[in-house]
Amino acid sequence: MRYISTRGQAPALSFEEVVLTGMASDGGLYVPETVPQLSHDDLAAMAGLSYAEIAFRVMQPYVNGEIDDETFRTIVTEAYATFSHDAVVPLNQLDANHFLLELFHGPTLAFKDVALQLLGRLLDHFLKKRGERAVIMGATSGDTGSAAIEGCRHCDNLDIFILHPYQRVSEVQRRQMTSVLADNVFNVAIEGNFDDAQAMVKASFADQSFLNGTRLVAVNSINWARIMAQIVYYVASAVALGAPHRKVSFCVPSANFGNVFAGYMAYRMGLPVERFVIATNANDILHRTLAANDFSKQELKATLAPSMDIVVSSNFERLLFEAYGRDGAAVAALLERFQAEPTALADAPLARLRELFASHSVDDASILEVIREAHHRTQEILDPHTATGYRAAERERGEASVPMVTLATAHPAKFAEAVVKAGFPGVPLPPHMDDLLEREERYTVLPAELSAVQQFVVDNRR
Repeated sequence: MRYISTRGQAPALSFEEVVLTGMASDGGLYVPETVPQLSHDDLAAMAGLSYAEIAFRVMQPYVNGEIDDETFRTIVTEAYATFSHDAVVPLNQLDANHFLLELFHGPTLAFKDVALQLLGRLLDHFLKKRGERAVIMGATSGDTGSAAIEGCRHCDNLDIFILHPYQRVSEVQRRQMTSVLADNVFNVAIEGNFDDAQAMVKASFADQSFLNGTRLVAVNSINWARIMAQIVYYVASAVALGAPHRKVSFCVPSANFGNVFAGYMAYRMGLPVERFVIATNANDILHRTLAANDFSKQELKATLAPSMDIVVSSNFERLLFEAYGRDGAAVAALLERFQAEPTALADAPLARLRELFASHSVDDASILEVIREAHHRTQEILDPHTATGYRAAERERGEASVPMVTLATAHPAKFAEAVVKAGFPGVPLPPHMDDLLEREERYTVLPAELSAVQQFVVDNRR
């Protein structure tokens, strides 16, 4: 298994190299050169298996022997032993054929734990094997940072620097990051928005000379291993609902698009999927692109679903690469135009996307309405991101006989402000976090300037 860049100008890499590299040298993102296939019999044989065993079977072809099977199985098992629910990602029935896939039973109560509990262990494994140390540098709009920190805080060979937009994440999200006082954990609050932080991370990967030879590693969803790990829960939930003997649809609250792309990869591997519904908040570049072919930047809007407050959807590039027939030059040209001016997709690639993807945008007023409505109908309290998915699934459901799975991306306690605005007294944190709001914090506020951030990394790495 080799991995190639979406822009076509970077060398093909092995799995180990991709995990340690993150972004391609030509500015693109890595994808598998070929997509492993799961046959009808392979999928049927997964019925009734544990999540860890399904995870091993789905991911093993991507690892392709670069970690021996016994070691990889141990890494996978240990990663998912950190979750508080035996099913890891349980399905919760909402109505006759609508299900909630609860992805928030990991250490930080968000779906990103599913990938980052695995990625931290993979990174430490490869670095130990090489006798190297590395620096992790990541940007977060809320959930990635705490999940990355929890996945890497015990890693001997890593220092982790997480950038978040100052005063633009929820208090619970911030404290989950800043109250981890481990020697290898550094939190930076950027005086700007998520896209400012993301741009600085990308610039640092493009030119790593400031680290004088130390490896820089990505843990956000530009890292292929993140996508690989997320493929698993699409397969596991679909099999639980009758795949491969029938199709399933998925509705995904979406911002950076990594979560949706993982579902697309499950589909490419052979999972029978009827459609994917992309749910956005008011920052709706994905919806505008699919619905109106308006692939353009707009000013960021602060919403009740802050983890989705993103102007540029980084992982959409991976899907564009597929839609454009894996023509890296065409993707690079499109994204160059996108940076300079409003643009649009070519007719044929857009038509391909519309065959499989639908979309819906949900504003703040509707998020509050959905939280109330969902509780009235199901007794479930949804976090504001999951609420966008609930509404989009209802609006773009398609064939009623096909099970619809809405991904619940975070525990509602992480976004208590929105829940209270919807008219509820709040949601208690789980017992292991009940003292979170009293814990000591440690973070540094910096201007949205690349030089200042890079100097902080240089001064503080071990």
